[in-house]
Amino acid sequence: MEGTRKERVVLETLNHRIVGDLHLPTEGYLSRFSDFINRHELRFVALTDATVIERVPNGGAQTSEHAFITVGTDHIHFAYPDDDSGA
Repeated sequence: MEGTRKERVVLETLNHRIVGDLHLPTEGYLSRFSDFINRHELRFVALTDATVIERVPNGGAQTSEHAFITVGTDHIHFAYPDDDSGA
């Protein structure tokens, strides 16, 4: 994508941790993750190269990989840049 950059982010829902690439403008309006994610009109967040970690009741986790995924913003409890500490 021309004029965009990828930022690796983590989206936490009640039952999932989703780690993926968010495509943001290289500069200007909405080029910062915090500005992008805090838009009131935002209903979904689209990620590429995503890993979805589903928390299971026994304390384990199930993992799946997706080339593309959208996450409803109503379900996001926490959102932050990935610090490469691992999912």
